[in-house]
Amino acid sequence: MAELSAAPSAAVFAPRLGACPACDAVPLAQRLADRAEAQAPARLILSLPQAHCAICITDIEDALAAHPGVRGARVNLTLRRVTVDAPGLTAADLIPVLARIGYEAHELDPDALATTTADRAGRDLLMRIGVSGFAMMNVMVLSVAVWSGAEAATRDLFHWISGAIALPTVAFAGQPFFASAWASLKARRLGMDVPISLALILASAISVFETAHSGHHAYFDAAVMLCFFLLIGRYLDHRTRAIARSAAAELTALEVPRATRLQGGAEHVVPVAELRAGDLIRVRPGGRIPADGEVVDGASEIDRALLTGETLPVPAQPGMMLSAGEVNLTGPLVIRVTAAGQDSSLARLTALVEAAENARGRYTSLAERAARGYSPAVHALAFSSFLGWFWFSGDLRLAVNIAAAVLIITCPCALGLAVPAVATSASGRLFRRGLLIKDGTALERLAEVDTVVFDKTGTLTMGQPQLLAADLPEGLRPVARALAQASSHPLAQALAAGLAEVEPATLTEVTEIPGKGITACWNGRMVRLGRADWLDAPEGPEDALLSSWFGIEGGAPCRITFSDRLRPGAAECVAALGAAGKRVILLSGDRPAAVSHLAAELGIAEWQAGVSPTGKAERVGALSEAGAKVLMVGDGLNDTAALARAHASVSPASALDAARVASDMVLTGQDLAPVAEAIAIAQRATTRIRENFVISFGYNVLAVPIALAGFATPLLAALAMSISSVTVTLNALRLNR
Repeated sequence: MAELSAAPSAAVFAPRLGACPACDAVPLAQRLADRAEAQAPARLILSLPQAHCAICITDIEDALAAHPGVRGARVNLTLRRVTVDAPGLTAADLIPVLARIGYEAHELDPDALATTTADRAGRDLLMRIGVSGFAMMNVMVLSVAVWSGAEAATRDLFHWISGAIALPTVAFAGQPFFASAWASLKARRLGMDVPISLALILASAISVFETAHSGHHAYFDAAVMLCFFLLIGRYLDHRTRAIARSAAAELTALEVPRATRLQGGAEHVVPVAELRAGDLIRVRPGGRIPADGEVVDGASEIDRALLTGETLPVPAQPGMMLSAGEVNLTGPLVIRVTAAGQDSSLARLTALVEAAENARGRYTSLAERAARGYSPAVHALAFSSFLGWFWFSGDLRLAVNIAAAVLIITCPCALGLAVPAVATSASGRLFRRGLLIKDGTALERLAEVDTVVFDKTGTLTMGQPQLLAADLPEGLRPVARALAQASSHPLAQALAAGLAEVEPATLTEVTEIPGKGITACWNGRMVRLGRADWLDAPEGPEDALLSSWFGIEGGAPCRITFSDRLRPGAAECVAALGAAGKRVILLSGDRPAAVSHLAAELGIAEWQAGVSPTGKAERVGALSEAGAKVLMVGDGLNDTAALARAHASVSPASALDAARVASDMVLTGQDLAPVAEAIAIAQRATTRIRENFVISFGYNVLAVPIALAGFATPLLAALAMSISSVTVTLNALRLNR
């Protein structure tokens, strides 16, 4: 049955230590506090999974700023983190402050987060696009004079001015292509950037040669135009591929960086890396368990939401095994370490996520598959045209011009835009529907999905209990509300919200009993709210409903039931997936009765309860090995490995940071219906990509013979290439119709 708990400050449960025998003037407790303060970092970073709006920012910053010892706090809503300047304070001091105003918080390791970098590559590409675009406009203006009939010295002057603008521009803006081409050549392979770089270099070199010999045509405008269009394609590709940080790095940051080790009767704050099996550690209320271990002293309640996805705490008593990453809620615990560091369950889960991400990272996109034979063919064609014309005419200048025209006209600009243009168009449409695409190959993988696996709590449901029925006499409802307000347990908060219209009674001697519930005195009689066994309530067979019990001295206990509300659009999403012929599976760490009830309500035939985080990843892996293309939809740390291992993955915006980062797509709203729509859009997007490949290759089939016959100058080749790129982009925009 459900149990109730609060999360009072750590100071309430701190051990009562006496004065140091060697120094009566300085109590041992004070000396330990001074030592912890000296070792505590000045800057703390806390994860805020529930922060979602501007009001959250104000509430969190104001609450932290009002806490003694805090100099300042700054919330980053995008990353759902708060950075706190608090010398001498620890995360255990601040987490209860946020819990009291209704915000869940977890400590993050700044050293682990320091490994993530800002999106410098995206800003760099935008800067190069701006430079090349500005230069292109200026060179085109100068070229108008040449096209209008400028001759001799005037023409040469305009050509040299154009070269003075174009050559530095190509050298600067083309660096991403030159660097990639050089890396490909060093690895003895021909990537897509090799013909691009050759086209840029040849167009620039021929232009300099023609200008130096007073030629009628120079192609500086073609070189800059080519660079501009190619950079746009590269930036679109970067936008669809960019992920701010890896899920494995986020999981690493969730690991507790310090622990309180007991040694010789004294407490020592040490790095978690120094813990060894057999060490005794103390975890105070509000603190996260730093290592796997067995409880040897104390009683409390443990929040296992990070590992199981379920929001209801479980009681912890001596002999119980705990895992790193779980949160101690109500009472101090002494734990004997069984596994720490890289051997802990959280570290093993991190390794599992890394392996899954690497495996999924080997997915080959349609563009990469199309490009495998493209670059060698282009080089062979251009080189053959050079040899053929030089042998036929004996004119080196003519042969180089025709080879350059062939290379430019076959430059894979349209091919480079084929996927990013469609991905950007589809991503924009899905974003307007409430689904953010994070990975460049996600749409292609999503289009292949034939099996959808859902998590339960926080995904198909909101993960927030709501009062369903309270079998309470009218006169006891104010008492029940007053008791519920005194606890931070999820069911107590749901009861308080459900009885919001009732004026709370006045209680005395309010006491929280870890692992059992809360008790108080009302009009001289003892009242209690909590677990069924604590109130000697009759425990019936397990059902799908959450429950708690209220009791008054001399009276029979009353049952209070709760339900977990469905996420908006969940029923529509499951129905649409079934109608589309997709296989739907429900995997949850919750009780069998609750899972079967939800599966029946949504019409899901395949379900499994009590599944561990590794169990979810293994089930997804088994489905994949059997040939299924799995879409995983989940929100918790227990789903992260499965999200990373699936063929494609989705997380709600309310999900844990690590789950959102491991996912290819994020639901920006509460509605789950866009998940089913995304699969249909992804299938149409894949069709558009294939159409773009046909357009790109069809253009080459028509244009290459013209260039080989010598009827296309490098400038005309650049214009033809631009037309093909625009055509591909317009075809991609059809997705928005």
